[in-house]
Amino acid sequence: MSIPRLHTPLLSVITVVYNNARDIERTIQSVIEQSYYPYIEYIIIDGASTDGTLAILDKYKPQIHTLVSEKDSGIYDAMNKGLRMATGKYVLFMNSGDEIYEKDTVEKVFATYPDADIYYGETEMIDDNGHSLGRRRHKSPDKFDWKSFKYGMNISHQAIYIKRSITTPYDRRYTLSADIDWIIKAAKKAQTIINTHRYVAKYLVGGMSKKRHWQSLKERFTIFCRHYGFLPTILNHVIIAFNLLGYYIKHGRTND
Repeated sequence: MSIPRLHTPLLSVITVVYNNARDIERTIQSVIEQSYYPYIEYIIIDGASTDGTLAILDKYKPQIHTLVSEKDSGIYDAMNKGLRMATGKYVLFMNSGDEIYEKDTVEKVFATYPDADIYYGETEMIDDNGHSLGRRRHKSPDKFDWKSFKYGMNISHQAIYIKRSITTPYDRRYTLSADIDWIIKAAKKAQTIINTHRYVAKYLVGGMSKKRHWQSLKERFTIFCRHYGFLPTILNHVIIAFNLLGYYIKHGRTND
């Protein structure tokens, strides 16, 4: 399928990595093998890796438009660097270990609707070996707006394409959940939000938000209170708890 030139906005794909030689190559390949790649600006921000990651990045240097390797102050500092360097009309964060779903995914996303402020889709979870664990517990909503996260993050960070003009820097007061705040802020500004009704990303289960789960939950609660109010957030979390319990009873797992 070919997209008319009118519908080929430049997409900045930003990958943040630190000491992840095991997974980074899968992420890179999922980006550079896109049928849409002539209209992708690929930016990789490495935190001065020491485990062999840099050798892999060097291998793909001709396909990477911007590569920075230096120490940073955490993942959101690195993501802000990538955002500042981006020149595309849209931005997509595809961090190390995650993948764009299929080789024609980006092409199909932009073919869905012209010039939306936000495009989003569904996410498949994968394990360390790349095996599918099925869809995330939170199914993407049929319609999405800034209030849609009140019962949980139902769109993953890897599955949302946002017009760069409505983004803001990640709030570095948060160390694990600033992506939730970032998406909500963009969604508040968005006029047109399009559900692509397809899987668009593969998400590697794990990461710091899983390893430091309670800290992540506390940050999420703070973010939701700031956007939705304290009492509504308390009531919404009661509903979240019941939904989580029901999901655990049915499936025996709670992976996002």
